[in-house]
Amino acid sequence: MLLGHGYGNDQRMWRLVAPLLAERFRVLSYDLMGSGDTLLADYDRARYASLDGYADDLVALVRELSLGPVRYVGHSVSGMIGVLAANRAPELFRSLTLLGASPRYLNDAGYEGGFEASDIDGLLDSIDENYLGWAETMAPALMANPGRPELAEELRSSFARLDGEVARQFARVVYRSDHRADLDRLTVPCHALFAADDLVVPDAVGAYLAQRLPAARVDRLDATGHYPHLSAPAEVARRILAEA
Repeated sequence: MLLGHGYGNDQRMWRLVAPLLAERFRVLSYDLMGSGDTLLADYDRARYASLDGYADDLVALVRELSLGPVRYVGHSVSGMIGVLAANRAPELFRSLTLLGASPRYLNDAGYEGGFEASDIDGLLDSIDENYLGWAETMAPALMANPGRPELAEELRSSFARLDGEVARQFARVVYRSDHRADLDRLTVPCHALFAADDLVVPDAVGAYLAQRLPAARVDRLDATGHYPHLSAPAEVARRILAEA
């Protein structure tokens, strides 16, 4: 089982879920280029100007380590990275689990992604002007567990580890992406998990995935916020294993 992390994070975000999954599977996690322990010298702005570069990395990783076919779990943006990678090389993926993933964050005619264009512009401006300030402000809202401030602090610290220039470019790639058409090409079995009160991914996105991926299972977690793998790791692991 291979775990991919979300924007502004690294593989340490899986530290609570991975041991639970390891009771049944060999579990590996990795850092997206520009995050965690990857080398900034290897970050190519042109290659990572879209999610395609990250998807190519994922395919190369699975092939290089002879891991396939893997059960891939992708949080947030890594969910769509997994979809792109599985479309490129379906033989390398046994299944996909999309945790709080969205094919498009911007609202469109007949589609509710959760953000208007002005919202995205404001978010990107905030990251441009003061990324660390944005992280401090947004971490509690994204975590959505006000009674557990230590979780928001862990998230803020995770954001702070990301290089500012990478953070600014990656934010544009993530929040201006549109991968709805890629869902139609997906042939790998898929399981989508969503939490309540997710500031980034509204309930309508789960309904959309259920409609566009009729063979997929779409479930609501008994958890809140965009980071249920931190706030409710046992629940997340249980739901992942139930479909594995």
